[in-house]
Amino acid sequence: MKEVRQKRAAEQIKVILSELLLRSVKDPRLQDVTITQVLVDREFQYANIYVNALGDESREKEVLAALSKAGGFMRSEIARSMRMRTVPQLVFRWDPSLAHAEEINAILDSLDIPAADEGS
Repeated sequence: MKEVRQKRAAEQIKVILSELLLRSVKDPRLQDVTITQVLVDREFQYANIYVNALGDESREKEVLAALSKAGGFMRSEIARSMRMRTVPQLVFRWDPSLAHAEEINAILDSLDIPAADEGS
């Protein structure tokens, strides 16, 4: 039962933060930043927020710095939008999965696989 609450809270936090990034946060360092995943711990003390800048891996440090600066504002907006006893601390982390997917696609594209014989 608690896992369902965790997932529901994580999804709600993801929606709220995505809306904030889209509409309220004016920091130019946070343009084109996407929240890829939110994981909330069992005690609802911490929320790990995984972000990416639409495949621009060079922006990792500036994006994480801007997010940590805006973290207090974002947490207060979550508190305003959600009915929770305590709002978790927001921990922003870079999500490398988009870069890994691009690497895998490049490897697959470089493979030279002969066509299968139709007579076999």
